Amino acid sequence: MTNKTRSYVVLTLALYLACAAGLAQSPGEATYKAKCQSCHGVAGMAETTVGKALKVKPVTDPEVKKFTEAAMIEATRSGMGKMQPYKGKLSDAEIKDAVVRFRSFMK
Repeated sequence: MTNKTRSYVVLTLALYLACAAGLAQSPGEATYKAKCQSCHGVAGMAETTVGKALKVKPVTDPEVKKFTEAAMIEATRSGMGKMQPYKGKLSDAEIKDAVVRFRSFMK
């Protein structure tokens, strides 16, 4: 293998690994994106059409910030206000991971 070919192979592998790392999602990210994002928005700001119509409070709202992780998990599991319950639709681990993802927007 010539030095030029070896350089192309190394560059291709480095590019592939960089792309794979950039596309990797946290466990809750995929669940949040699939089940929560349509109402709560990309960053929890409830800026979506559905979020605005349902008057979903953004993650920055003081009332939302008062909720503990456990309370948010229970609200997701059982439903709250106009939010549908996800018990039986998502596993406990998926619910927890989605809540952790949502809470990460508080920082």
